[in-house]
Amino acid sequence: MVINTCPNALTTIRNSIRRAVSRERRMAASLIRLHFHDCFVQGCDASILLDETPTIQTEKTAFPNANSARGYEVIESAKREVERICPGVVSCADILAVAARDASAAVGGPSWNVKLGRRDSTTASRSVANTDLPSPFSDLSTLISAFANKGLSARDMVALSGSHTIGQSQCFLFRNRIYSNGTDINAGFASTRRRRCPSNSGDSNLTALDLVTPNSFDNNYFKNLMQRKGLLQSDQVLFSGGSTDSIVSEYSRNPRTFLSDFGNAMIKMGDIEPLTGQNGIIRRICSAIN
Repeated sequence: MVINTCPNALTTIRNSIRRAVSRERRMAASLIRLHFHDCFVQGCDASILLDETPTIQTEKTAFPNANSARGYEVIESAKREVERICPGVVSCADILAVAARDASAAVGGPSWNVKLGRRDSTTASRSVANTDLPSPFSDLSTLISAFANKGLSARDMVALSGSHTIGQSQCFLFRNRIYSNGTDINAGFASTRRRRCPSNSGDSNLTALDLVTPNSFDNNYFKNLMQRKGLLQSDQVLFSGGSTDSIVSEYSRNPRTFLSDFGNAMIKMGDIEPLTGQNGIIRRICSAIN
């Protein structure tokens, strides 16, 4: 739809996202995560971008997003540039989906064909954001069911978790794991991570999810899991004697399979309950209803 009515939209978005990622490499991870955190709440409708109003409970302050979801201004900037060339044509939801793809490609990750034609919601749901977004403390069965509830398979879930090959995490989200002396964590890895994450301070200190190649989209995440070097509990449970071990092992050996599955899983994720046709609106500014 967009391509016919706004032929330069995709190039405009891509250039905008590339500039943002070249300014700050970590932004690639943040933009992929923003699309994910959008789609898991009310579907891929850009509800995560709405600010608080008397009638809207913003998702930005939900526990999984507060002080952690980022990149809002990058999406808003891409939206402004698209509005300049084609006012009222391209939804914020589509821009989020395209931005995730362009962010992946900008750091050496896969590209995929983004379906277009989503429309934007006029509502948001902090309560659904608090219940439906997977937690970094989740066990395997909880993760599998959280993704199944959105129509995504266990294999999709493992592939999408592979986006943790880039990006960073805050100390308070992995502190328990690195101080647990558990059998599911490499002792040397734990002690290295404690340097940036004291046992009782530094909650927001950042550490790369993948220490080896933190800025490259590759399959190193899965190699880390096989060495018990997953940073988050929800990472390591993918390889801990359970049903997904074989998928992790396969992705660690076959980077091309991972990259292909990741792209396919992102397409499926982008299909979660979109607003189309007469449903929803095209917001002029992503953070507010027209």
